Amino acid sequence: MSRARYETLAWDVDADGVATLTLNRPDQLNAFDLTMAGELEQLFRTDAHADDVRAVVVTGAGRAFCAGMDLSAEGNVFGLDESLRPTVAEFRESYDAAPYDAGVRDTGGKVTLAIHALPKPVIAAINGPAVGIGATMTLAMDLRLASTRARIGFVFGRLGIVPEAASTWFLPRIVGIQQALEWVYSADILDADAALAGRLVRSLHEPDDLVPAAQELARSFVVGRSATALGLAKRLLYRNSAVADPLEAHLSDSLAMYWSSLGDGKEGVAAFLEKRAPEFSGRASELPDVF
Repeated sequence: MSRARYETLAWDVDADGVATLTLNRPDQLNAFDLTMAGELEQLFRTDAHADDVRAVVVTGAGRAFCAGMDLSAEGNVFGLDESLRPTVAEFRESYDAAPYDAGVRDTGGKVTLAIHALPKPVIAAINGPAVGIGATMTLAMDLRLASTRARIGFVFGRLGIVPEAASTWFLPRIVGIQQALEWVYSADILDADAALAGRLVRSLHEPDDLVPAAQELARSFVVGRSATALGLAKRLLYRNSAVADPLEAHLSDSLAMYWSSLGDGKEGVAAFLEKRAPEFSGRASELPDVF
């Protein structure tokens, strides 16, 4: 099934619920502009939450994944209002309201927060250059697979700006603080082998094999699995990996276990005892509140 109402994105969902999202500005190496930012945020807050979508694979059209921010726009290329002078207190109190929501907030961060909030597996298939926001947007995805031709760069220091898209939260959790600092300090372009050695990516694939491998991995996560249990597990792992005491994990785990055992858990146990495939009915759109 295809939903083709986006200018900068292509979106298809197969019969198993594996969606393939393609950044689709190949003539611009899929450079990230304000239109793409808005469409990515909208897609991850709407279409990706549909119950027929079980997992999302993200890749780029042509030879690049995303060459970073499109710096050819007139005025402030990040879409920010240069007339504003917010204090920390003012911004924190009203960050999601005018004028700060559109005038100060990082557009890449809005996208990665939307990706992170999706209670389903999201896999990056990095098929070529992924620089700046092209690299940081993948950090909010759960796994990253890369082509042997991928080139990844946290190049903010070369532009006199800081890492964005909530990457200062994601990157150290993925690769460790020492590696994160080195890559940000150097602002170099990493080849695929360096990204693998630094544990940024899960695996390397020949170019023609990359997207099929990512799709098959996504399929292995969702076929015959409970959408409710999967969605809860994702939220538990991200949240509880950052809490100060294991008691916090125990409390949320307990509620998640309680509610899942009353739903798809009953079917899963019955299927196991009856030696048959389970028929789960839970939906990621109806997760219980466990936090």
